[in-house]
Amino acid sequence: MAMEAIEKVTQTEQEAARLKEEATAEARQRVLRAEKDGQVLLEQAVREAHAQAAQLLEQAEQEAGHQVARIRDEAAQDCSTLQQEARKRLEAAAALIVERVVNS
Repeated sequence: MAMEAIEKVTQTEQEAARLKEEATAEARQRVLRAEKDGQVLLEQAVREAHAQAAQLLEQAEQEAGHQVARIRDEAAQDCSTLQQEARKRLEAAAALIVERVVNS
């Protein structure tokens, strides 16, 4: 009976060791799958971030283009107004110069 008990304990220990090895292997596989899944998710997140950054950059460039066009139009309008005012004053300035030359 003692031999049978020792044999049973030995078998139980072997079974426990086998189960432990299986559990360890399963845990390693789960870790590998989790790492792989995590890497896939990370790559996807990076791709999405790059796409979003590109879209934001494009929007910013478009907005900047609109602002540049608006500022250019305003500057052109200001220049036109200044030219018109200068033309109005040019005749008066020429008349003043002629008057001073004639009177001197």
